[in-house]
Amino acid sequence: MLAPVPRDALRRRLVQLYSGLVLYGLSVSLLVLSRLGLDPWDVFQQGLARHTGIPIGTWAILVGIGVLGLWVPLRQRPGLGTLSNALVIGSVMDLTLALVPAPPAISLRVIAMLGGVLLNGVATGCYIGAGLGPGPRDGLMVGIAARGHSLRAVRTGIEATVLLSGWLLGGDVGIGTLVYAASIGPLAHILIPKFTVQSLTGVRNVREQSP
Repeated sequence: MLAPVPRDALRRRLVQLYSGLVLYGLSVSLLVLSRLGLDPWDVFQQGLARHTGIPIGTWAILVGIGVLGLWVPLRQRPGLGTLSNALVIGSVMDLTLALVPAPPAISLRVIAMLGGVLLNGVATGCYIGAGLGPGPRDGLMVGIAARGHSLRAVRTGIEATVLLSGWLLGGDVGIGTLVYAASIGPLAHILIPKFTVQSLTGVRNVREQSP
């Protein structure tokens, strides 16, 4: 349960949360447009999209809602940020990908990929630092780890499973996937504390929710 906070801090949290979620949707869209590889969950969601004709952003929403169902036996409680994460990111992705064409030149694709990874790190710092609840996928990892498992091992196992499933479904796995995997941890480690609202109980608890 979130501790009571002053109204100005709550306002900052809300602005930061929704700014982060919008930026997250834009960052993943850049990775999709680069066609150089996605993060594991989006490889899976893109694979589903290619087999069904349902847009990847819509699949991000559906998968997020499905993952929330797995919270029930883990006794995880969603917050406003959790529910917003499940809805906002996918909606921004569908809108962006419907309006922005994929760049044809490889140089522009590399820029889109690198920009997407960097923006994703900023977005992660914003929405997790707001302290209004982890995303569905983050909460699943934390909930399983709370049962006595290593968070690192749980995260690796889940992401390896969805990555393999997405690759088999035809999702984009490439250099962008490797750059994301190598960069998002250090970026989150640096940026989450910088964006953490000062009235939160501590940076360590927030870091444990990082993707």
